Amino acid sequence: MLSKRVIACMDVRDGQVVKGVKFQQLQHAGDPAALARRYNVEGIDEVVVLDITATLESRQALARTIHAVAQEIFLPLTVGGGIRSEDDAATAVDAGADKVSLNTAALRTPGLITTLANRYGSQAVIVAIDAKRHGERFAVYVRSGTTAAERDAVEWAREAESRGAGEILLTSMDRDGTRAGFDCELTAAVSEAVNIPVIASGGAGGFEHFAEVFTRGAADAALAASIFHYAESSVSDLKQYLRRQGIPVRL
Repeated sequence: MLSKRVIACMDVRDGQVVKGVKFQQLQHAGDPAALARRYNVEGIDEVVVLDITATLESRQALARTIHAVAQEIFLPLTVGGGIRSEDDAATAVDAGADKVSLNTAALRTPGLITTLANRYGSQAVIVAIDAKRHGERFAVYVRSGTTAAERDAVEWAREAESRGAGEILLTSMDRDGTRAGFDCELTAAVSEAVNIPVIASGGAGGFEHFAEVFTRGAADAALAASIFHYAESSVSDLKQYLRRQGIPVRL
């Protein structure tokens, strides 16, 4: 079995890391470069930087922030937020990103997924899906979770894979910031529908939540913010816990 990845996410607004609940009530959580420096030492597997208001404000992700974070880490860096074109992606890569994450732009211009996959390789193209439960299905939302996209999350994940996406970053809007655990039903539904890695996001509050989403949710990676930002949980302790549960992780 391939090792499961533990990923730290930094939602950035105005150059600072913020964290909220269900995409609302944002609070300051630290400096991006300082947090990246700590994660690099603690043994996190990857870092994701999402400029959460770039799309709403119709601008590119902050190249200065990307560069500052990239200078502090020696592990894969994904950047998302405001990447609407091939030029936007090139700016992020030039600033130090190893992967780019597409959300709103991928739905509006699906061909961009293929364009970037052809240029950088599928491994460098992540499609982010923000999903919310609507009865028995999971609906996709865009523009930082403010607008319904009239798409089903499982169906959209399949299409994103067919267009060249190398990974799916799947966020449960219902669980985001709640620390109530990942939405394993949502994660399993998407994981079983595609043949590319699925990163679970939204709801991490304890070590047991990671174990649960890796097993019951069939996730390939799990992403968290709050429990890492505020140094409530040690990455090394989390990985040791997962190994005791029989879940392979990178040490």
